[in-house]
Amino acid sequence: ITFRGKNIAEVLDMTVDEALEFFDAFPQVRQKLQTLHDVGLGYIRLGQPATTLSGGEAQRVKLATELSRRATGRTLYILDEPTTGLSFEDVNNLVRVLHRLVDAGNTVIVIEHHLDVIKQADHIVDLGPGGGDRGGRVVAEGTPEEVARVEESLTGQYLRRVLERHGVRVERRC
Repeated sequence: ITFRGKNIAEVLDMTVDEALEFFDAFPQVRQKLQTLHDVGLGYIRLGQPATTLSGGEAQRVKLATELSRRATGRTLYILDEPTTGLSFEDVNNLVRVLHRLVDAGNTVIVIEHHLDVIKQADHIVDLGPGGGDRGGRVVAEGTPEEVARVEESLTGQYLRRVLERHGVRVERRC
């Protein structure tokens, strides 16, 4: 038995991106696949066992599942380093997805080290001053510009450079 010239094994061996084209005429299927693509999972195979996914990939599959449900606008999403292993383009796609969630009235908390994501946050809480036993206290909090002004914040120091590269002038404060 085949469907559009492919048997089930061949369909399950497709990547999400390949399946997007294959199922183009089927809006319900395409919408689910598009959501997986939007969170940076276009490369995974449809039949890939869940046990072979990394923690970040599994997290993004869960996010895609949530995104494909009917939106309530009252959901709290907590994501732990969702950009790990993503290309620049996939990071941008994921950020667009996160903005869509917030725009729909949801709350999104992201634990992240990727400055291109951090710079777009509404509010940042920077914990430190170091990692592990050397961390755990609030070093800085506020908008990206406010955190970038805090000299003792390592995140703020790097964030300042990123913001200034994008034309945002940040005055330092101690």
